[in-house]
Amino acid sequence: MESTRAQTIETLLVSVNRLIRAAAQATGNPTSAAVWRTLGILETDQPLRLGELAALSRVAQPTMTRLVTGMLADGLVTRTVDPDDSRGQLIAITPAGHDRLVTWRATITETVGPVFADLDDDEWDVLHDAAAVIASRVGAHPTSTTSSPSPRGGLDAAPSSTSPSPTSPSSTRSEIHA
Repeated sequence: MESTRAQTIETLLVSVNRLIRAAAQATGNPTSAAVWRTLGILETDQPLRLGELAALSRVAQPTMTRLVTGMLADGLVTRTVDPDDSRGQLIAITPAGHDRLVTWRATITETVGPVFADLDDDEWDVLHDAAAVIASRVGAHPTSTTSSPSPRGGLDAAPSSTSPSPTSPSSTRSEIHA
C-alpha cells in the first residue's frame, strides 16, 4: 500500500476515533463505551456465547461477564441456554437494548452535527460518498431511523432501512461496531 494511502487510512481512523470520543463526552451520558460496543455487536451478530462476545468486544471473559450482568439488570440483553450445548449461554439484544442503541446513535449524531455545519454542498457530497464507501467495506448499515448527514447539507431525519449485506463476511461486520 502506498504510504499516502496508508496515511489516509490512519488519518481516517484516528480522526473518527477522536470525533466519537469527543461527541460521547459532550453528551454527558455515563454509559460505558463497552456497553454501546457490545450492543452494536449483538445488533448484527446474535445471539452469541459469552466467550465469542468477549472476543469480538476485545475484553477478557470475566470483564464481559460483569458487563452482561449489568446489561441484563438494565434489560438491554437476554441470556438463554445454548440449545447446542446446555453448559453454554447465548446473549442477545432485547428490543429495549436496540431502542437504547438507536437513541444513543441519534444523540451522538446530533452532538457531532455542529462540527460539520459549515460544509458546503460539494463537501457534503464528498463526505456522503466516503461514508458509503466505508460502510460498504465494513458492512455497517444502520438498521434504524436516525439523524444522518444529508448529501445536500445539514442534518435531517432520514430513515435508513438497509441492513448488513448478507454477502458481507461476518468477521468483518463483527470487527467494527456501534
